[in-house]
Amino acid sequence: MKRPLRIVFMGTPMFAVGILSALIDAGHNIVGVVTAPDKPAGRGQKPKPSDVKTYAESKGLKIFQPTNLKDPAFLAALKSLDANLQIVVAFRMLPEAVWKMPEYGTFNLHASLLPEYRGAAPIHWAIINGETKTGVTTFFIDEKIDTGAIILQKETAIDTDETTGSLHDRLMQIGSQLVIDTVKLIAQGNVRTIVQPKESIVKMAPKLHKDNTKIDWQQTIDYIYNQIRGLDPFPSAWSHLINEGKTITVKIFGAEKLPCKHSDTTGSILATKSEIKVAVNGGYILVKEMQLPGKRKMDSRSLLNGYHFFSDAKMC
Repeated sequence: MKRPLRIVFMGTPMFAVGILSALIDAGHNIVGVVTAPDKPAGRGQKPKPSDVKTYAESKGLKIFQPTNLKDPAFLAALKSLDANLQIVVAFRMLPEAVWKMPEYGTFNLHASLLPEYRGAAPIHWAIINGETKTGVTTFFIDEKIDTGAIILQKETAIDTDETTGSLHDRLMQIGSQLVIDTVKLIAQGNVRTIVQPKESIVKMAPKLHKDNTKIDWQQTIDYIYNQIRGLDPFPSAWSHLINEGKTITVKIFGAEKLPCKHSDTTGSILATKSEIKVAVNGGYILVKEMQLPGKRKMDSRSLLNGYHFFSDAKMC
């Protein structure tokens, strides 16, 4: 290594905070942090900083929040930091002028075992698709999304009842160590990369939106169960609920699957004083947590204390 590492870190959500914190705890020199601009949030629509910005401010780090990564003023400011390595975690696609800038390259931490689950939501889609394993990957960024040469990978099992929330936290810890190990290899000049196959057929992890987070109650019991836990706690699975002739939108969080044969209509709700079951193909989905419009998330027993499901209530 010609000179000590000077690192620019790029990231936005809490997942990235865990990695940045690990780098600082390991004694690495973070000369700048690039994160998203503040966004309006809440009822008052007041500007809210990203999780990375909040953490970086607490550590007294130099922060950049460009709206345009190709802006000449931003590129000049980035160059002035004299960084020789850039690390990206849960940020956005970088222009070539940015990722090619540092002497030792720009690498990304991605929460999947690449080339599988390229895209914006790899943790969610691994659970939604019922995978039994996943992991984290570090790779050098190139001109496409998540296609660069792989540096290191670490695999972990996905438990059958795991949610995106718990897997997110585990991968953040595993990813923190993988980033530290990757930086060590770069500092020592011992990086050996593996080129990702160009023609392989891979599962993708597209951005989550209203259409692909809605529960289709015609799906199998396994798919619905995996979808609910794969979207728990964020952004959450949702459904229309028809009750006493009125249609409302509800969010569903915790759930269990109860496989069995039955003759109930798909989507029909069977509610008692303590539990809510929805009939599906192959059994019932036991709803453990639900959020009604304008209300807080509640466990089913608490919700049933003040909300009544009529005999013809159904999910659709």
